[in-house]
Amino acid sequence: MPYYSKLSRHFQLTENSLGSHGIQPSLITAAFPQASPQALKTSEETLKKVAAISSSPCMVKENMVRRVAIVGAGVTGLGSIKCCLEEGLQPTCFERSDDLGGLWRFTEHVEEGRASLYKSVVSNSSKEMSCYSDFPFPEDYPNFIPNDLYLKYLKMYAKQFNLLKCIQFKTEVYSVTQCSDFDDSGQWEVVTVHEGKQNSAIFDAVIVCTGFLTNPNLPLSSFPGINTFKGQYFHSREYKHPDIFKDKRVLVVGMGNSGTDIAVEASRLAKKVFLSTTGGAWVISRVFDSGYPWDMVFMTRFQNGFRNFLPTPIVTWLIAKKMNSWFNHANYGLIPEDKTQLREPVLNDELPGRIITGKVLIKPSIKEVKENSVIFNNTPKEETIDIIVFATGYTFHFPFLDESVVKVEDSQASLYKYIFPAHLRKPTLAVIGLIKPLGSIIPTGETQARWVVQVLKRVSKLPSPSVMIEEVNERKKNKHSGYGLDYCKPLQADYIPYIDELLTAINAKPNLFSMLLTDPRLALTIFFGPCTPYQFRLVGTGKWKGAREAIMTQWDRTFKVTKTRTVQESPSRFEILLKLFSFLVFLVAVFLIFL
Repeated sequence: MPYYSKLSRHFQLTENSLGSHGIQPSLITAAFPQASPQALKTSEETLKKVAAISSSPCMVKENMVRRVAIVGAGVTGLGSIKCCLEEGLQPTCFERSDDLGGLWRFTEHVEEGRASLYKSVVSNSSKEMSCYSDFPFPEDYPNFIPNDLYLKYLKMYAKQFNLLKCIQFKTEVYSVTQCSDFDDSGQWEVVTVHEGKQNSAIFDAVIVCTGFLTNPNLPLSSFPGINTFKGQYFHSREYKHPDIFKDKRVLVVGMGNSGTDIAVEASRLAKKVFLSTTGGAWVISRVFDSGYPWDMVFMTRFQNGFRNFLPTPIVTWLIAKKMNSWFNHANYGLIPEDKTQLREPVLNDELPGRIITGKVLIKPSIKEVKENSVIFNNTPKEETIDIIVFATGYTFHFPFLDESVVKVEDSQASLYKYIFPAHLRKPTLAVIGLIKPLGSIIPTGETQARWVVQVLKRVSKLPSPSVMIEEVNERKKNKHSGYGLDYCKPLQADYIPYIDELLTAINAKPNLFSMLLTDPRLALTIFFGPCTPYQFRLVGTGKWKGAREAIMTQWDRTFKVTKTRTVQESPSRFEILLKLFSFLVFLVAVFLIFL
């Protein structure tokens, strides 16, 4: 193509550079079918026509994102691969370990750069609430899933949608940097290391799916005297089995889910177990009202809307009343000091029983650590300790990204909607799963990825960087509206409104008002029933034809694994009258709404 070559020399651009800008040979020759190389070199019309071509619809199509690098093959990485494939993109996933699964793949030893779990971990979200939105868990799986079955499910998902072909295992991402022409192309150079060999490739976009449970937070300076301690201490990330606690006096510092699990496990073998907490926590069982999974009762559109309608003090009082209906937290030394700001509840079915039998003792924060003992605040007595487990959480960072791309400050990053770096000129880098919703991370991360792909395809458009930066800064101020639950901790989000916001951006949010006229049974199930992920696939982009059936049969799958002994039950006359009365009240309410 002589015209193309002359033009490239004139602008001192390489053929690849022109191609990256979408200036193809066929377009140049089409614009100047009769021009000589000399004319191309000197004509001002050349510049004008090339500019016109580069902004044409044809050019936009040529510049559209195609190649996408995905970092991490955990639950959000797998969902991101599938979303890319569904929309015709070409994903390449880099996974530093030798298998998929991320957090849910148990190993006997801690692996650098990968989340770690202990052998007994069971999911805190029920299977109907935590599956991918178009791939339910097998119906014979228990409602709360052990880590080995969870990993098996992820492998079934990868096989079902042919995701393994896109994953490069044992490949660490060394760096992700903007190309020199990033402001025009939005492209990234990704440098990886596989078996000691470094490779580099150019991608149109990057999706980061590394999570935030890889860098243990171990604030030893907050524990005076820890350097003199002669026993053993370690972060909960290193814990695998309870055998190490046999006949020992154990102290667990931190009352999150991991700390509580470890304390309960240790109490079966240890001589004595102390659980130290600074602020306390609400403890709930996975088995909630009438034996239902807790999140299928708590996470409904009706309940969420009702909570957000009420002033926060009333919601706080109602939550406290509900939490104390299992046991009085004050009597067990567990009641949260700050009951206004929402803290993730601790899911543990055994802790109250371990406390009431003296197997676990709740203690305040640590005042001082000595050679073989610990002194707690407000308690002068020294307690002999052999092992200290620090369940003090995690920090996160992105070692392969420069701080100019994603900067982490005060346990949060400047990400628009917890996804896009707000300041970038081109929205071609996204972070998936860096959020702490009250709901499950799988449907949250999957919905994020669905939106990201639409942004990359330019179907969904982001606001200007200035508008995004302003919104991010407002979120960091942690201003609370005064209604509903107070989500003021870093990375916290109200699950259902957040998901609905993303669904709206991709035209996939179900319209309950119109559905009430066309499919009232489904509409009522969606509104009053659990907010299961299948709702996110009913309409619009990514619609799944099995979504309605999955919603209408969700309770069948829930009870199939618990009703292993069939019992014939006939409803009482009172139950029949109560249901009839409830239905009549509902009809009156609907009539008044549409009157």
